[in-house]
Amino acid sequence: MRADYSSDGASSPWAVVAAVLVGCWAVAVTILSQTGGWAIDQVLLITALDRLVLLWPLISLLTVLVIGTTALPLAMLPRSSAIRDTGRVWLAGTLALGVLGLLRAIPPVHHEAYLAALAATAALLALVARQVSRRLAGAADLAPKVARPPALRLSVATRLAVAAGLALLVPWVWLGALGGLLETVLAGLAAAAVGALAAALLDARFWGHFTGGGPPRPARLVLLGGLAAGVVLLLVGAGAGQSGAQLPLLVALPPAGFALAALHALTGRHPRIAGRTSTVWLVGLTVFGPLAFTDPEEISLLLASSRDVPFWVAVAAGAGLVVALVLALAYGLLLARPAARPPRPAVAGLTTLVLLVAVAAVGVGAGQPGLHGERLFVLLREQADLADLPAGTGKAGRDARAGEVYRRLVATAERTQVDLRSELRRLRLDHRPYYLVNAIEVDGGPAVRAWLTSRPEVARVLVSQRLRPLPSPAEPSAGDAPAPQGPPWNITMIGADRVWSELRVTGAGVTVGSSDSGVDGRHPTLAENYRGGDDSWFDPWNGTRTPTDRSGHGTHTTGSAVGRGGIGVAPGADWVGCVNLDRNLGNPAAYLDCLQFMLAPFPPGGDPFTDGRPTRAPEILTNSWGCPPIEGCDPMALRPATDALEAAGILVVAAAGNSGPLCRSVQDPPAPYPDVLTVGAVDQQRRVAAFSSRGPAPGGVAKPDLMAPGADVLSAMPGGGYATLDGTSMATPQVAGVVALMWSANPDLVGDLDRTRQLLRATATAVPAGTGSAERADACGGTQNVIGAGLVNAYAAVRAARS
Repeated sequence: MRADYSSDGASSPWAVVAAVLVGCWAVAVTILSQTGGWAIDQVLLITALDRLVLLWPLISLLTVLVIGTTALPLAMLPRSSAIRDTGRVWLAGTLALGVLGLLRAIPPVHHEAYLAALAATAALLALVARQVSRRLAGAADLAPKVARPPALRLSVATRLAVAAGLALLVPWVWLGALGGLLETVLAGLAAAAVGALAAALLDARFWGHFTGGGPPRPARLVLLGGLAAGVVLLLVGAGAGQSGAQLPLLVALPPAGFALAALHALTGRHPRIAGRTSTVWLVGLTVFGPLAFTDPEEISLLLASSRDVPFWVAVAAGAGLVVALVLALAYGLLLARPAARPPRPAVAGLTTLVLLVAVAAVGVGAGQPGLHGERLFVLLREQADLADLPAGTGKAGRDARAGEVYRRLVATAERTQVDLRSELRRLRLDHRPYYLVNAIEVDGGPAVRAWLTSRPEVARVLVSQRLRPLPSPAEPSAGDAPAPQGPPWNITMIGADRVWSELRVTGAGVTVGSSDSGVDGRHPTLAENYRGGDDSWFDPWNGTRTPTDRSGHGTHTTGSAVGRGGIGVAPGADWVGCVNLDRNLGNPAAYLDCLQFMLAPFPPGGDPFTDGRPTRAPEILTNSWGCPPIEGCDPMALRPATDALEAAGILVVAAAGNSGPLCRSVQDPPAPYPDVLTVGAVDQQRRVAAFSSRGPAPGGVAKPDLMAPGADVLSAMPGGGYATLDGTSMATPQVAGVVALMWSANPDLVGDLDRTRQLLRATATAVPAGTGSAERADACGGTQNVIGAGLVNAYAAVRAARS
């Protein structure tokens, strides 16, 4: 009896149309639900809202209901067993997607745990699917018992499946990068389990409806079987990987169904033996690419503004699609023609070997070889006692306090870290100690984390996010705005130009420290007031020895603080710089590297513990960044650092964030800390910018403290250009510049942080608390959580500082 779509004596055109519609519906719903879920994750991340743990379980449940309500009738009602069984396989794939989607409730930061759960769950689903299939096949007798096909064809089919999988792996080996060792091993196990699940669904019963009973019809097998298999592979691929990692599989995996169909045509009427092995290899290797060579946390809109990970993932997915289509066409023409003869085993084996060598060569040569896993940030229980410090303000008093703070911090770290460092050396675990926060960054995974957490001197262990390397660096950002012909609107709004012309104060004698993406030290507005020496620049990311910046963010913010040519608030002040945010995602250790350098600068190659120079510390720090949970910070991770800088008499100015107009959106350290001067943004009409984050901060602290212009702010960009940018990042350095003017006008205020904050608040200009979004003036618990003390007034603040 024939059991294909055109025979069986029971297939009607309406049933075929229904099958087509159900397949298209399943594809559309799957793509929309997966991309939509990822988009929701990104919106929550960008707006600093808490991750919705139940988001993906709900999406999975909804997907099962929406697709299942159409696939279930298709699996039960048609008289054609071929259409019914296709509906059953699609329904099974939908249920598998629903179950695998539940695993995304595991936080992305625990990627190893997710991969282990994916491997175990997919393997269990594969076993269940095989058992169900065997029972159905036994009842329907749709897979007739036949003689074992020649080993020759089995060997060729398997080798060609491996070759196809390797070809689909090449783009990921070339453009991606592996994580840690355990992460890579678990990705391999998870990919194999997903391949086994696909093989269990696309089993003998499935292919039998296209090949069983009569003379083989390869064209029908490749076209109809490939389409039906593509829907199954889309469903399975949609469940493989954390949010973001599954998206490339929606593109590259479904066309592999045609290649699988061609391989089954090669084995003639014997899919029972050859099919499963071929499917496991081809699907497993395809899934391994995005699972192992990408970090789902990096497939983020936070990195989409330049040619970073999202760009290269899109390129790899596009290349995978092209490879899959070429494979489908080539295998279909070479293997599925009625008169086609199978390639010789030696030829198939040689093809596989060549591709294996090519994968290795690409990985070692053009790719990013090595392991690039996350690290651990270990915070110790005991932090330095900074009470009873020397009194005194002014430059000399500040230097004395900074020196004593540095001495106590180093002494505490050396004493309390000695045993742990000894154990880490014994275990040959690479590590880097810190003193500004008594902490150690350690190379290790979940097992090391569990061991560290159990130690009595350890308070807690965080994951320190490490960006994986790119195949080529992003092009440097360059501005396209013309150079200013006079002070821009933001400078005149806060009265900085009047300070220069009427009060004759430009910030001379004060140094501002910039921790950001870097600074273009050759920019004409910044070159002359770079402090210089061997302790004014530190780049823990790339090891550069002179001020550089590819992103442009740091050049723009530093220009707003101290740039000449009218763009900077304090053009007479000097600046020093540190790279803490190379590609718009950092980690606790990178932020601490720069804050530590700002307390006690050291020369290139120097030891922060022994070579620090606290008397060379800048007086003011501008920080247009925050450390959210995705980067590894918890709410108190950097609090000891800002406490120590406060004790040393160094003013920390930080951006409130760009998650407005939501209340309680000042969340990411260091902005919520009471000892940090937190800055929100206004526009040219003196209205609160809609994006400016609102308070109160965690613990009920009123934030932001002050406002400054932050919309369409003109400043410097790498390469000598200029650009207008938006954000509280743009507002923050202007407040740092105002403090530089105040301390330049009255050097006795240097280090007197309480008096400085008091003067800034007392002289601030009132601004409306509402925005264009019709925000109420009493929103967020009062105006103090929307505008703080008001818009910073440079002219009034400097006059008050002099009095």
